[in-house]
Amino acid sequence: MGVRRIRKVRGAAAGLALATAVALALPAGVASAATPAPAGSTGPLLSYLVNTKANHGQVQKAEREITAAGGTVVYAYEQIGVIIARSTNTAFATTLRGLNGIDSVGATRTAGIPQGDVETAEVTTPPAAAPADGSEPLQAEQWDLREIGADKAHQVTLGSRDVVVGVLDSGIDATHEDLAANVDSSLSASCINGGAPDTSWQSWQPTSSPHGTHVAGTIAAAKNGKGIVGIAPDVRLAAVKVVDNGGFIYPEYAVCGFVWAAEHHFQVTNSSYFIDPWLYNCQGDPDQAAIVTAVRRAVEYSQGNGVLNVAAAGNYNTDLAHKTTDALSPDDTTPVSRPVDDSCLELPAELPGVIAVSAVGSQGVKSYYSSYGAGVVTVAAPGGDAQFQIPDTPDRNGRVLSTLPGNKYGYMQGTSMATPHATGVVALLASAHPGASPAELTALLTAEAHPIACPTGPFNPGGTGAWAATCEGSPLDNGFYGHGLVDANAAVRL
Repeated sequence: MGVRRIRKVRGAAAGLALATAVALALPAGVASAATPAPAGSTGPLLSYLVNTKANHGQVQKAEREITAAGGTVVYAYEQIGVIIARSTNTAFATTLRGLNGIDSVGATRTAGIPQGDVETAEVTTPPAAAPADGSEPLQAEQWDLREIGADKAHQVTLGSRDVVVGVLDSGIDATHEDLAANVDSSLSASCINGGAPDTSWQSWQPTSSPHGTHVAGTIAAAKNGKGIVGIAPDVRLAAVKVVDNGGFIYPEYAVCGFVWAAEHHFQVTNSSYFIDPWLYNCQGDPDQAAIVTAVRRAVEYSQGNGVLNVAAAGNYNTDLAHKTTDALSPDDTTPVSRPVDDSCLELPAELPGVIAVSAVGSQGVKSYYSSYGAGVVTVAAPGGDAQFQIPDTPDRNGRVLSTLPGNKYGYMQGTSMATPHATGVVALLASAHPGASPAELTALLTAEAHPIACPTGPFNPGGTGAWAATCEGSPLDNGFYGHGLVDANAAVRL
């Protein structure tokens, strides 16, 4: 079946989704003797982002206003002036928007938070013994690593233990035979408890989705004679769980994840998702404008602390440089078709400084489902294409093979799978260039990428028009491939 989402494709053997469970509200913030909550009907319990100035006094004042407006403070990110709150008061947002010192307020979802509150993969079986040539037992199936020269890069370096990659996803199985040695529990956390970090070991383990474990294996599965090998098998991984058991990545989860990465000095993060519930967040809508502000602040804060963020372009075969319609949002209730334009942003991929990754198949051609866009896509990487690009491997499976929870291995495809390939190359670059800034790593990543020109004729895989797309740009930077296909071998030799 066609892979259309970054996250949620339930019951699909070729999925790329994530998964969920919503937490109850945390204790209320500082009580206020201010004006009582304004008149307003009682509605569903919703989560809000309240943006104010990034200083202690202003955040405390905003917390008092939140309480007075009938809200509960869940968590305050004082360093960026973003407060996560919850309320059942239908006048909550409009009341706060009229107050001095409040920059913006926005609901982060359209469905009420449950009171207490996928994808499948095509599993494969490792051979009984490792190949005699010293490669990993399933490495022959890893067409994707060979496509970007990772096998040759490993002759130079496997990466550095000083480099930490944050996998902002559905959790990582830290007991997996190919991941256990590389997952750093001291740097891992869950953000799905209303956007407040939870460092307990169980909180960041995968629950209903294998997505994060699959992504983690592509980046850094160990070279240990078991299963597969990752692109940077000696770097460390931090699991930052931002996907709840319903498959949603709400904005407060993402804010928590990026701030966590900043505070713990990761070199790079991987975001194989778009932030729910809006595929595109438009500045003309006050809720969506507040979401953009809060997420942008969190991303900028991470960048200021030395983190380069890598994100998926999406799986809708959409030209992100020429948006016209969004028929998929909000995705947590009933979607309503609406007009959009290029000022409406897919988060986090379209934020400044974020590496946006499109997907190619085993023939190095844009995957049929991959979104694209001139000036949006930074680089391309293997994400798989099981419909139109079949590799000459033993399994002849056009998807990407990686780790799954429970010491299993399986195939998935999507820009979710392309993104960790780019992230793995960034990890190798960070290993070779200690102390490099996000801007410097970006320059290195785009410099080593192998340019791919736009197709000379129409792009129309299958010939039916279902996946037709138009590529714009030069051979050195275009909508399908950005600056080109990432090249791990070239990266370690820069």
